[in-house]
Amino acid sequence: MTAGRGVWITLEGGDGSGKTTQANLLAGWLTDAGHGVLRTREPGGSEVGELIRNIVLHHRGDIAPRAEALLYAADRAHHVATVVRPALDRGEVVLQDRYLDSSVAYQGAGRVLDGDEIRELSLWATEGALPDLTVLLDLDPEAARERLDSDDKPFDRLEAEKTEFHSRVRDAYLRLADAEPERFLVLDAAASADEIAAAIRVRVESLLG
Repeated sequence: MTAGRGVWITLEGGDGSGKTTQANLLAGWLTDAGHGVLRTREPGGSEVGELIRNIVLHHRGDIAPRAEALLYAADRAHHVATVVRPALDRGEVVLQDRYLDSSVAYQGAGRVLDGDEIRELSLWATEGALPDLTVLLDLDPEAARERLDSDDKPFDRLEAEKTEFHSRVRDAYLRLADAEPERFLVLDAAASADEIAAAIRVRVESLLG
């Protein structure tokens, strides 16, 4: 990310892959090391984003795929402009749950839209902003479903999609990682949380200098 002095890290992966657990572990490690950390997410990393999050994840009834993609892009534009860039300018480590790769995977492959168009829409919305590091937690959709089923919370609109949908999402993520190996760190989400956290820290240390 060239817009500021901080470091921007995003976590990606299918639902149930352990992004929240790893974000918590990484945030604690960074804070203990004396770094200023901003935790955020998409959708929902701002007041406007929370309104959009409620629509795209909890709206009862269908949302046209292109409308859904545009709502995510609108959230992203506002989030980067008002939350991410200011934090990077302050020299903070921005630790973010999901970014444009989620839209390419979920709205592109999952909803069977053009992934390149989805990516270009997000890049236009954010003036080309890309993270310094994207951690992809890769997990078989069946294993992810077992994890989600073990939770008590109800599924949101995307979590409730069928296995075929989530298989397309996973394949799209892996293609994205293959295309940008310098930005992505792909890890087996079936490994232990401590093993995953250790691998992330090694890569993050190289960014922090």
